[in-house]
Amino acid sequence: MSQKKILLIGTSGQVGWELQRCVQTLGDVVAVDKINSTQRYIDLANPDSIRQVIRDVKPAIILNAAAYTAVDKAEEDAELAHAINATAVGILAEESLRLKSLLIHYSTDYVFNGKQTQPYTETDEVNPLGVYGATKLAGEQAIQAVGGQYFILRTAWVYGLRGKNFLLTMQRLAKERNELKVVADQFGAPTWSRMIAQATTHLLTQLESPLYQLDIEALSGIYHLTCAGKTSWYDFAKAIIAQTQVRVLPLTTAEYPTPTERPAYSVLSNAKLAKTFGITLPAWDRALNLCCMEN
Repeated sequence: MSQKKILLIGTSGQVGWELQRCVQTLGDVVAVDKINSTQRYIDLANPDSIRQVIRDVKPAIILNAAAYTAVDKAEEDAELAHAINATAVGILAEESLRLKSLLIHYSTDYVFNGKQTQPYTETDEVNPLGVYGATKLAGEQAIQAVGGQYFILRTAWVYGLRGKNFLLTMQRLAKERNELKVVADQFGAPTWSRMIAQATTHLLTQLESPLYQLDIEALSGIYHLTCAGKTSWYDFAKAIIAQTQVRVLPLTTAEYPTPTERPAYSVLSNAKLAKTFGITLPAWDRALNLCCMEN
């Protein structure tokens, strides 16, 4: 009996790299990327490229871990950001529906404006502050408009031991400087990329298992997936470099201007995922300790 084909898009990214290692037991994984020259090429800015790959592979599951994630650069590169984060995602949804396959797509806390002071639920009003958040929201809406079997997993403050992220930046700067200044008035839940991949694998195991007999289309929708708890970038930085002699000083957002306004509060409620599938991630500081033990 042949294994189900799983199309994994974006293996050069933090989540995609971890997914490639987690989902191998679930099927025949076909990994595609624009950057990794050892894998099949896909260009998410080219609709024909997307359709060609999907029609060749004919996957039962599509995992889209690729995105345009340069938040500030997106303000001046809006067309490309929209092509990758919105138009391409709509095409993935259309092709997934055509094949009656399952689509897993990752989104972001940046779909919210950060004005709340309690964790955002999946039904809270969306109101992105910049181009990046707006294009990610457009991608969500494109999937919902097409329908079918899909799970949009919103996550936040993603870090890991590969790629470009806050953890690696702080570790590098701690070797170069005696003092760091970090924003202390933005709050969220740092989330290790490996735990996103592991939770996704757990979700897929339930969805694909004959033991559960789940109505996938009825369960389809948006789910939040982050580590538990909340912290600031300042306290996250202090936790990262706690074993060094480097001082960390707090800054306000006003003292550290960026081209794109960031949500001041983007903690996400994971209650829906926990209630529906029994999937929860550990507290952010516990996850950070586990990650750093591997470094």
